[in-house]
Amino acid sequence: MDVQGYLAGLFSLEGRVALVTGGSSGIGRAMAEALARAGARVVIVARREAELAETVDALAAEGCRAAWVSGDLGTRDGVRAAAEEAAGVFGEPDILVNSAGVNLRPPMGEIGEDVWDTTMAVNLEAPFLLGQRFGPGMAERGFGRIIHVTSQQAHRAFVRSGAYGVSKGGLESLARSQAEAWSPYGVTCNTLVPGFVLTPLNTRLASDPATVEALAARTLVGRNGLPGDFAGAVVFLASPASGYVTGQSVFVDGGFSSH
Repeated sequence: MDVQGYLAGLFSLEGRVALVTGGSSGIGRAMAEALARAGARVVIVARREAELAETVDALAAEGCRAAWVSGDLGTRDGVRAAAEEAAGVFGEPDILVNSAGVNLRPPMGEIGEDVWDTTMAVNLEAPFLLGQRFGPGMAERGFGRIIHVTSQQAHRAFVRSGAYGVSKGGLESLARSQAEAWSPYGVTCNTLVPGFVLTPLNTRLASDPATVEALAARTLVGRNGLPGDFAGAVVFLASPASGYVTGQSVFVDGGFSSH
Protein backbone atom coordinates (compact mmCIF):
# COMPACT_ATOMS: atom_id res chain seq x y z
CA MET A 1 0.00 0.00 0.00
CA ASP A 2 1.44 3.36 -1.10
CA VAL A 3 0.51 5.56 1.86
CA GLN A 4 2.91 8.35 0.94
CA GLY A 5 1.68 8.49 -2.63
CA TYR A 6 -1.94 8.57 -1.51
CA LEU A 7 -1.31 11.40 0.95
CA ALA A 8 0.71 13.32 -1.63
CA GLY A 9 -2.19 13.09 -4.06
CA LEU A 10 -4.47 14.64 -1.47
CA PHE A 11 -2.25 17.24 0.11
CA SER A 12 0.91 17.91 -1.91
CA LEU A 13 1.33 21.49 -3.14
CA GLU A 14 4.24 20.72 -5.48
CA GLY A 15 4.10 22.98 -8.51
CA ARG A 16 1.81 25.50 -6.81
CA VAL A 17 2.56 29.13 -5.99
CA ALA A 18 1.20 30.69 -2.82
CA LEU A 19 0.97 34.33 -1.76
CA VAL A 20 0.60 34.89 1.98
CA THR A 21 -0.05 38.34 3.38
CA GLY A 22 1.04 38.91 6.95
CA GLY A 23 3.30 35.90 6.55
CA SER A 24 6.24 37.20 8.57
CA SER A 25 4.73 36.70 12.04
CA GLY A 26 2.08 34.88 14.02
CA ILE A 27 -0.51 32.74 12.28
CA GLY A 28 0.55 34.01 8.86
CA ARG A 29 4.12 32.87 9.34
CA ALA A 30 3.02 29.43 10.52
CA MET A 31 0.80 29.06 7.46
CA ALA A 32 3.49 30.28 5.07
CA GLU A 33 5.88 27.70 6.51
CA ALA A 34 3.28 24.93 6.24
CA LEU A 35 2.50 25.73 2.60
CA ALA A 36 6.20 25.87 1.75
CA ARG A 37 6.95 22.58 3.47
CA ALA A 38 4.02 21.01 1.59
CA GLY A 39 5.81 21.92 -1.65
CA ALA A 40 4.50 25.33 -2.68
CA ARG A 41 6.70 28.21 -3.72
CA VAL A 42 5.68 30.93 -1.30
CA VAL A 43 5.80 34.72 -1.55
CA ILE A 44 5.27 36.52 1.74
CA VAL A 45 3.91 40.07 1.75
CA ALA A 46 4.13 42.28 4.83
CA ARG A 47 5.59 45.63 5.89
CA ARG A 48 8.70 45.03 7.99
CA GLU A 49 11.65 44.01 5.88
CA ALA A 50 13.76 42.60 8.71
CA GLU A 51 11.01 40.17 9.76
CA LEU A 52 10.33 39.25 6.15
CA ALA A 53 13.98 38.51 5.46
CA GLU A 54 14.35 36.46 8.64
CA THR A 55 11.27 34.41 7.79
CA VAL A 56 12.39 33.66 4.26
CA ASP A 57 15.90 32.81 5.42
CA ALA A 58 14.45 30.34 7.93
CA LEU A 59 12.36 28.71 5.20
CA ALA A 60 15.34 28.50 2.86
CA ALA A 61 17.31 26.77 5.60
CA GLU A 62 14.59 24.08 5.59
CA GLY A 63 14.99 23.62 1.86
CA CYS A 64 11.84 25.58 1.01
CA ARG A 65 11.40 27.95 -1.92
CA ALA A 66 10.28 31.34 -0.63
CA ALA A 67 10.62 35.06 -1.28
CA TRP A 68 9.34 38.25 0.25
CA VAL A 69 7.80 41.52 -0.84
CA SER A 70 7.54 44.54 1.43
CA GLY A 71 4.26 46.31 0.83
CA ASP A 72 1.73 48.66 2.38
CA LEU A 73 -1.62 46.89 2.38
CA GLY A 74 -3.32 49.92 3.89
CA THR A 75 -3.64 51.75 0.56
CA ARG A 76 -5.05 50.68 -2.78
CA ASP A 77 -1.89 51.67 -4.60
CA GLY A 78 0.19 49.76 -2.05
CA VAL A 79 -1.90 46.61 -2.48
CA ARG A 80 -1.71 46.77 -6.25
CA ALA A 81 2.04 47.36 -6.26
CA ALA A 82 2.66 44.49 -3.84
CA ALA A 83 0.46 42.17 -5.89
CA GLU A 84 2.32 42.88 -9.10
CA GLU A 85 5.71 42.49 -7.48
CA ALA A 86 4.67 39.23 -5.82
CA ALA A 87 3.32 37.81 -9.08
CA GLY A 88 6.65 38.55 -10.73
CA VAL A 89 8.62 36.28 -8.39
CA PHE A 90 7.34 32.75 -9.09
CA GLY A 91 4.44 33.58 -11.40
CA GLU A 92 0.73 34.04 -10.81
CA PRO A 93 -0.35 32.48 -7.50
CA ASP A 94 -2.61 29.46 -7.28
CA ILE A 95 -3.14 30.03 -3.56
CA LEU A 96 -3.94 33.35 -1.89
CA VAL A 97 -3.90 33.53 1.91
CA ASN A 98 -5.01 36.80 3.48
CA SER A 99 -3.64 36.83 7.01
CA ALA A 100 -2.49 40.46 7.35
CA GLY A 101 -4.62 42.49 9.71
CA VAL A 102 -4.83 45.33 12.18
CA ASN A 103 -6.51 45.00 15.55
CA LEU A 104 -7.57 48.48 16.67
CA ARG A 105 -10.12 48.30 19.51
CA PRO A 106 -11.22 51.65 20.94
CA PRO A 107 -14.71 51.67 22.51
CA MET A 108 -17.45 51.89 19.89
CA GLY A 109 -18.36 55.43 20.84
CA GLU A 110 -14.77 56.55 20.41
CA ILE A 111 -14.11 55.04 16.98
CA GLY A 112 -13.06 57.81 14.63
CA GLU A 113 -13.02 57.74 10.87
CA ASP A 114 -9.26 57.15 10.92
CA VAL A 115 -9.61 53.90 12.89
CA TRP A 116 -12.54 52.81 10.73
CA ASP A 117 -10.73 53.56 7.47
CA THR A 118 -7.48 51.88 8.53
CA THR A 119 -9.28 48.78 9.77
CA MET A 120 -11.39 48.36 6.65
CA ALA A 121 -8.47 49.08 4.31
CA VAL A 122 -6.20 46.37 5.71
CA ASN A 123 -8.70 43.79 6.97
CA LEU A 124 -11.30 43.91 4.20
CA GLU A 125 -10.35 46.03 1.20
CA ALA A 126 -6.89 44.52 0.69
CA PRO A 127 -8.30 40.95 0.54
CA PHE A 128 -10.97 42.19 -1.89
CA LEU A 129 -8.42 43.86 -4.15
CA LEU A 130 -6.11 40.86 -4.09
CA GLY A 131 -9.03 38.60 -4.89
CA GLN A 132 -10.00 40.79 -7.82
CA ARG A 133 -6.42 40.69 -9.07
CA PHE A 134 -5.84 36.95 -8.77
CA GLY A 135 -9.25 35.24 -8.61
CA PRO A 136 -10.16 35.54 -12.30
CA GLY A 137 -6.78 34.13 -13.33
CA MET A 138 -7.23 31.19 -11.00
CA ALA A 139 -10.64 30.56 -12.56
CA GLU A 140 -9.21 30.68 -16.07
CA ARG A 141 -6.57 28.11 -15.11
CA GLY A 142 -9.16 25.87 -13.44
CA PHE A 143 -7.58 25.77 -9.98
CA GLY A 144 -7.35 28.21 -7.12
CA ARG A 145 -7.56 28.51 -3.38
CA ILE A 146 -8.46 31.73 -1.54
CA ILE A 147 -8.18 31.55 2.24
CA HIS A 148 -8.96 34.40 4.61
CA VAL A 149 -8.19 34.58 8.32
CA THR A 150 -11.15 36.05 10.20
CA SER A 151 -12.07 36.08 13.88
CA GLN A 152 -14.59 35.02 16.49
CA GLN A 153 -15.75 38.64 16.26
CA ALA A 154 -17.13 37.86 12.81
CA HIS A 155 -19.77 35.77 14.59
CA ARG A 156 -20.23 37.31 18.03
CA ALA A 157 -19.47 40.60 19.73
CA PHE A 158 -17.20 40.60 22.80
CA VAL A 159 -14.04 42.33 24.09
CA ARG A 160 -14.95 45.53 22.20
CA SER A 161 -15.45 44.10 18.73
CA GLY A 162 -15.93 47.56 17.22
CA ALA A 163 -14.67 48.15 13.70
CA TYR A 164 -12.52 45.02 13.89
CA GLY A 165 -15.55 42.76 14.20
CA VAL A 166 -17.27 44.52 11.33
CA SER A 167 -14.24 44.06 9.08
CA LYS A 168 -14.00 40.36 9.87
CA GLY A 169 -17.72 39.81 9.37
CA GLY A 170 -17.38 41.48 5.99
CA LEU A 171 -14.43 39.25 5.16
CA GLU A 172 -16.51 36.14 5.73
CA SER A 173 -19.19 37.55 3.43
CA LEU A 174 -16.50 38.33 0.88
CA ALA A 175 -15.40 34.68 0.93
CA ARG A 176 -18.95 33.54 0.20
CA SER A 177 -19.29 36.01 -2.67
CA GLN A 178 -15.95 34.91 -4.10
CA ALA A 179 -17.01 31.27 -3.77
CA GLU A 180 -20.25 32.00 -5.62
CA ALA A 181 -18.35 33.68 -8.44
CA TRP A 182 -15.39 31.38 -8.91
CA SER A 183 -16.01 27.96 -7.37
CA PRO A 184 -17.73 26.66 -10.54
CA TYR A 185 -14.31 27.10 -12.15
CA GLY A 186 -12.23 25.23 -9.56
CA VAL A 187 -11.50 28.06 -7.13
CA THR A 188 -12.49 27.42 -3.52
CA CYS A 189 -12.85 30.35 -1.11
CA ASN A 190 -12.97 29.78 2.63
CA THR A 191 -12.09 31.37 5.95
CA LEU A 192 -10.16 30.13 8.94
CA VAL A 193 -11.58 31.35 12.24
CA PRO A 194 -9.10 31.43 15.13
CA GLY A 195 -9.92 31.51 18.80
CA PHE A 196 -7.56 33.41 21.06
CA VAL A 197 -4.07 32.82 19.70
CA LEU A 198 -0.89 34.04 21.36
CA THR A 199 0.48 36.28 18.59
CA PRO A 200 1.77 39.86 18.29
CA LEU A 201 -1.70 40.90 17.08
CA ASN A 202 -3.12 40.02 20.50
CA THR A 203 -0.44 41.69 22.61
CA ARG A 204 -2.97 43.79 24.52
CA LEU A 205 -5.01 40.84 25.75
CA ALA A 206 -1.97 38.59 26.19
CA SER A 207 -0.46 41.09 28.64
CA ASP A 208 -3.15 40.25 31.21
CA PRO A 209 -2.51 36.77 32.71
CA ALA A 210 -6.01 36.57 34.16
CA THR A 211 -7.58 37.21 30.76
CA VAL A 212 -5.31 34.65 29.10
CA GLU A 213 -6.30 32.05 31.69
CA ALA A 214 -9.99 32.84 31.37
CA LEU A 215 -9.89 32.53 27.60
CA ALA A 216 -8.09 29.19 27.81
CA ALA A 217 -10.73 27.93 30.24
CA ARG A 218 -13.43 28.80 27.73
CA THR A 219 -12.02 26.36 25.16
CA LEU A 220 -12.91 22.67 25.13
CA VAL A 221 -9.28 21.57 24.89
CA GLY A 222 -8.18 23.68 27.85
CA ARG A 223 -5.58 25.93 26.22
CA ASN A 224 -5.27 28.94 23.97
CA GLY A 225 -4.18 28.60 20.37
CA LEU A 226 -0.70 28.61 18.92
CA PRO A 227 0.25 29.63 15.37
CA GLY A 228 1.27 26.07 14.56
CA ASP A 229 -2.31 24.92 15.11
CA PHE A 230 -3.14 26.35 11.69
CA ALA A 231 -0.57 24.41 9.67
CA GLY A 232 -2.73 21.40 8.89
CA ALA A 233 -5.87 23.46 8.28
CA VAL A 234 -4.25 25.76 5.75
CA VAL A 235 -2.58 22.90 3.87
CA PHE A 236 -5.95 21.13 3.68
CA LEU A 237 -7.75 24.20 2.37
CA ALA A 238 -4.94 24.89 -0.13
CA SER A 239 -4.72 21.32 -1.39
CA PRO A 240 -6.67 19.15 -3.84
CA ALA A 241 -8.27 17.46 -0.82
CA SER A 242 -10.55 20.46 -0.21
CA GLY A 243 -11.93 20.73 -3.73
CA TYR A 244 -15.53 20.28 -2.50
CA VAL A 245 -15.19 22.64 0.45
CA THR A 246 -16.03 26.25 -0.37
CA GLY A 247 -17.82 29.24 1.11
CA GLN A 248 -17.18 27.86 4.59
CA SER A 249 -15.91 29.23 7.90
CA VAL A 250 -13.56 26.63 9.38
CA PHE A 251 -13.09 27.16 13.11
CA VAL A 252 -9.63 26.41 14.46
CA ASP A 253 -10.34 27.47 18.01
CA GLY A 254 -10.06 24.51 20.37
CA GLY A 255 -13.83 24.52 20.77
CA PHE A 256 -13.96 28.16 21.90
CA SER A 257 -17.00 28.82 19.70
CA SER A 258 -18.90 25.79 21.01
CA HIS A 259 -19.74 27.45 24.31
